[in-house]
Amino acid sequence: MSEATMELKAVFSALQLTAAAEALDELLMEAETRQWSYRQCLQRVLSYELKKREEKQLARRYKRAAFPELKTLDEFRVDEQPSLGQRQLQQLRELIWLEQHYNLLFLGPPGVGKTHLAIGLGVEALNQGYNVSFVTMDQLLHLLKTQEISRNAQLRVNRIVRSDLVILDDLMFMALDRQEAHLFFQLVNKLYGQASIILTSNKGPEDWGELLGDPAVTTAILDRILHRSEVIHLTGDSYRLKHRQTIFGNC
Repeated sequence: MSEATMELKAVFSALQLTAAAEALDELLMEAETRQWSYRQCLQRVLSYELKKREEKQLARRYKRAAFPELKTLDEFRVDEQPSLGQRQLQQLRELIWLEQHYNLLFLGPPGVGKTHLAIGLGVEALNQGYNVSFVTMDQLLHLLKTQEISRNAQLRVNRIVRSDLVILDDLMFMALDRQEAHLFFQLVNKLYGQASIILTSNKGPEDWGELLGDPAVTTAILDRILHRSEVIHLTGDSYRLKHRQTIFGNC
């Protein structure tokens, strides 16, 4: 490595162009081989740095989203979901609802693809530059109740509140006590008008009252969630049971 290259690397590092500094030898060899002009070489170096930064930012957003597993919309079996067509799926994929701060409610029995669809849309949003948070209802309640005493919980709640899209999985899977209902309302109130929410639940809004326990809180939550929302009822048999695997094969 020449002294000039070493000095150039040091300058790049000082300017925090770390990816370009690490790949400088390879980039300079490519420039010589292809006989790039100074302008072409500079453009290639800076484009390389920008690409690596975007890749790191995307990886960071994926990590912060905290998906339990990665599911894509391309993997979603529309042919096995009679209540959702390919055209509707494409409309959801375009994320216009997210730009307009609409909420989505995926309702239906277990195994019909609610969580898969929610994660798939979350992945689409991440790839288009949005910040996404995924959290199950029981995880959320634990975070809300411990944020005053746990720094990690507080950081996670703050991250959820700052997200462009919040996915709440298994909403109303369990009955909430009065404190939990009020904490949940406070979160929904902070997100209202600032972010989109995707809710998955096996119970419709008409049944939430008995689970929340407080009629006033239930009304306030429903008012904010349903004001700008699309309710999608997923039907059919459980995909997991239909395609379950067995150690005995077809015997």
